[in-house]
Amino acid sequence: MDVVGYAEAAAGLLNADLADADALIDFLEGREWLHRQIVDKDIPALRKFQTQLRPVFEAAENDDPQGTVNGLNALMERHPITPRIFEHAPGKLQLHVANKASTVSDLIISESLLGLANLVCDLGAARLGICSAAKCDRVYVDTSPNRSRRYCSDRCSSRANVAAYRARQRAAATG
Repeated sequence: MDVVGYAEAAAGLLNADLADADALIDFLEGREWLHRQIVDKDIPALRKFQTQLRPVFEAAENDDPQGTVNGLNALMERHPITPRIFEHAPGKLQLHVANKASTVSDLIISESLLGLANLVCDLGAARLGICSAAKCDRVYVDTSPNRSRRYCSDRCSSRANVAAYRARQRAAATG
């Protein structure tokens, strides 16, 4: 079980535009075995979860670790996680966060919550954030060694750095 990957996928879920089943399939890239299990109720369930999860990242961004923890705890009460041990091959055991009867949305929500809860416990609530780039409200999970991430992507980071450079050039030219 890759709990950091689950936490990063939770940020990806929050940033995803889940307009329809095709968008969910795009989100599940690399997990093709889940595509055929998607049901009609997965999209609205995941959209609702996105709305519920956003305040957790906002609390972290506002330096409110207790709000982050309270938000995660409330979500884990609403969406209980039911871990199960599966044997994929003789002697090869793996922990999964949902059982075989779970829907795709149940699985994604459980993975998200378990990943975020573990990350917050291990590294702190400050590892969740909202992009610092102007006109961007996407979220991210900071797994950098020195807690230095401020942007959701390299693209936003580059744009912000170029804008800051140009602003310094203009200031130097007029000053």
